[in-house]
Amino acid sequence: MQLPQIRMNSQMAQIQIQQTNGKQYIKQPKADLFIQQPQADISINTTPSRLTIDQTQAWEDMGLMHISKRIKQFANEGKQGLFEGIARKAQQGNELMEIENQGSPIPRQAAQNSFEGMKSLAIEFIPSHFAVKTSFQPSEVDINVKVNKPIIEARVNKPTHQYEKGAVDTSMKQYQSLEIDVVNLFTESV
Repeated sequence: MQLPQIRMNSQMAQIQIQQTNGKQYIKQPKADLFIQQPQADISINTTPSRLTIDQTQAWEDMGLMHISKRIKQFANEGKQGLFEGIARKAQQGNELMEIENQGSPIPRQAAQNSFEGMKSLAIEFIPSHFAVKTSFQPSEVDINVKVNKPIIEARVNKPTHQYEKGAVDTSMKQYQSLEIDVVNLFTESV
């Protein structure tokens, strides 16, 4: 004997999920940098050195002098010789006035007037020491330096940001189903 049977076949529903990940791009560009170093400003002022050489006395020591100076020298020598002659004549006149006191002044004065005095023998340097006079004024250097600061310009660039959204797609992979079969519902007679 066969009993009736109910057969059930079910299938569960299935969901399909498909996911796309989001993407993010971040890029930081380098900063724009401009640096300039101006040269320093330098000014140099120089006063030239000065050397002065005076040879006047050296030329005069050698007997080479300007004519006006030579005339003045001769005039002074003549004046001095005149005064010396006047002094000598006055002294000799006084001696002759007092001839009785000093003995015989005439032979002595004759010997004195007839011979010039003895010349001294000495080494004389021509031109004399330090006859050439020099003076030196050194040059002066004035240096002015002005330092210029560097010029720095910086521009910051913003980061670039790019974003692609992610996605989630859901769909039915399989729908639910239920099948019911009845087996041996009707019995057959034998």
